[in-house]
Amino acid sequence: MIHLHFSTEDLGRIRFAFSPLMEAVTSVRALSASTPSRLHAPWVRQVAARLDEVDLELLTAVVRPTGYIPDFLVPPPSTRLSSIEASLDEVAGADLDEVAAQLSHLAGHRVAQQGAGRPRRERLLRELVDDPEAAVARLVGAFAHYWQMVIVPYWPRIRALLQADLGYRLEELAAGGVQQLFRTLHPLVSFDGDTLRVVKYYEGHADLRHRGLLLVPCVFAWPDVIVRTGDPGPPTVTYSPRGLGRLWETPNLQQQSPLAGVLGRTRATILAQLDLPMSTTQLACQVELTPPTLNSHLKALEAAGILSARRDGRSVLYARTSLGDALLTGPVDAPTGG
Repeated sequence: MIHLHFSTEDLGRIRFAFSPLMEAVTSVRALSASTPSRLHAPWVRQVAARLDEVDLELLTAVVRPTGYIPDFLVPPPSTRLSSIEASLDEVAGADLDEVAAQLSHLAGHRVAQQGAGRPRRERLLRELVDDPEAAVARLVGAFAHYWQMVIVPYWPRIRALLQADLGYRLEELAAGGVQQLFRTLHPLVSFDGDTLRVVKYYEGHADLRHRGLLLVPCVFAWPDVIVRTGDPGPPTVTYSPRGLGRLWETPNLQQQSPLAGVLGRTRATILAQLDLPMSTTQLACQVELTPPTLNSHLKALEAAGILSARRDGRSVLYARTSLGDALLTGPVDAPTGG
């Protein structure tokens, strides 16, 4: 178990963010696992055809299915809505001595990586340790390409799920304070007094040292909780967001849906997509409409009480209301009486 010790000042410095780079790094784990999890299996099947175009051998040399992840690969996001470009810039500027030390530490971890590729990955890792400057350049390029090929097609839904989780966590914090926030965060996490405990395969203690704590929801972290306590940057706890089980479900409206006959095919499709809260820009990518056209449909659905809207920074997030859910799922058969 890892014990994170808070001061009073640390409790006032809890903040939230999400990290596109953390999603990319942890998704490599999902691909390299000997047995893909049932949760992410639909995604693994869908991206299989794209993997020949990425340097998966390099990525799996530094991101193993379990255990240690080098800190320089996952810098804490500096803003709540960090970009992949900003995170990769931080990786590119990492201290080379630290890069070499962390890769050497990784090389010292013996893990059960089976298959013919294991010796090649071990040799590749030693090459990276010997030339950390080249290692950083190769990894930045490989992750940038991997992001475009494997994550970008799914990013609107991933981001929508992360945004929905952040909204929920902020409501939990406002409603019940730190105790309620951590009570519902993850089954492996508990909070008592001034200590946050995370179940792990080893024992460790760390003082937050007035740096606060950064909480990062990450869909590919499941089922683990990833803890980062090293400098620089604030200590970070990365956890699975709520509603993860529906992430890879494809919202689909049957061609002959009665709802399409009432609302129109376009508005019915929009309603089906909004099982996760999305902004106009995110949703436009899913339904292939221009933002102005889409916005007029969203406003009409909101006025009818079928959608709700809430501001999130500079964006407005739309989601189905209970009325919208009821319309989409169809009427419940009324009981017949004598």
